Amino acid sequence: MLEEEMKALGLTGVHTDSQCYLYGKIPATPGYEDKTAIGFIAHMDTVSDFCGHEIKPVITENYDGKDLVLGESGRVLSSDTFSHLKGLKGRTLITTDGTTILGADDKAGIAEILTMAERLRDENIPHGPVSVAFTPDEEIGTGAAHFNVEDFGAEYAYTLDGDTEGEIQYENFNACKARFDIRGFNVHPGSSKDTMINASLLAMEINSLLPGMETPRGTEDYEGFYHLMSMSGECGEAQLNYIVRDHNKEFFEARKHTLRLIEKNMNEKWGEGTVKLTITEQYKNMAEIINGCMHLIDNAKTACERAGVKPLILPIRGGTDGCQLSFKGLPCPNLGTGGHAYHGPYEHITVEGMDKSVDIIMELVKLYAAGI
Repeated sequence: MLEEEMKALGLTGVHTDSQCYLYGKIPATPGYEDKTAIGFIAHMDTVSDFCGHEIKPVITENYDGKDLVLGESGRVLSSDTFSHLKGLKGRTLITTDGTTILGADDKAGIAEILTMAERLRDENIPHGPVSVAFTPDEEIGTGAAHFNVEDFGAEYAYTLDGDTEGEIQYENFNACKARFDIRGFNVHPGSSKDTMINASLLAMEINSLLPGMETPRGTEDYEGFYHLMSMSGECGEAQLNYIVRDHNKEFFEARKHTLRLIEKNMNEKWGEGTVKLTITEQYKNMAEIINGCMHLIDNAKTACERAGVKPLILPIRGGTDGCQLSFKGLPCPNLGTGGHAYHGPYEHITVEGMDKSVDIIMELVKLYAAGI
């Protein structure tokens, strides 16, 4: 569907490769071919949470900024929980019916990039070379794994995968996954004195050894965390799955050291081979790369101001495709799409916020066309 729409909008070289990455280009206006080639990227996949059936968006025009009942789900979009809602008063609010995600993460980014392409065509705005790509698998951290930077053909790019319009993000977590596999020793509970090793209890012990406040609920801004994603177990075996995050590279390494120390101490206490830790690296802080090309951030700030939006430079408490792409040779900060409360049934966005996000990337295209 996107491939056909891109072709209809006049993009050239539109194709979907064998890994389901979709690429296309907006040719430069005659005389602007030598301007800096910039790109815009969004991802096609959504999270799997709350996706058991068809998504039914609900449109509320002239939203009053107060609590909003989400269909017949029993859920309420509360202005106490989401304090920014008061600032959306008077806008056209798009929500779920309370039973699914909305999918604005990152369908909104796709819609905004295509709207930009449409406006460049219809308004005859002079511009340099512009590349467009839509990726799969961002939500599982592999959206950039097979991205063809050379085929994309831009010197710099922006992902549209953030929240509030005006967000500019170029500092993200260093990230890894950590899995503890725990092997117990199961015997009849009636004759297990000094013999049984209950793997589920060891899993609880492992989690208790981590700092109790260093979880997503207890941290903000640049503060890192350990996040228990899932757990399973019985007496004979158990497993803990974490994601580990920190903006600071040294702190991040210290977190991994803590996990390895837990593994070591548990094996010393309960016997070698009882606990096995597997750490899988995911992505690094793109600030290492973006700090060398801060024009991307300066121009994004200027674009926001020209669009009448206050720039919000915030650290990403997560990651985007741009994190990995920056280290693959395509410096790629992230911009807001106008959405809020991603990854759950309270997800919402406004038409006006999306319009402003389009205005911002339009201004970015104009800035790079002017050679700034």
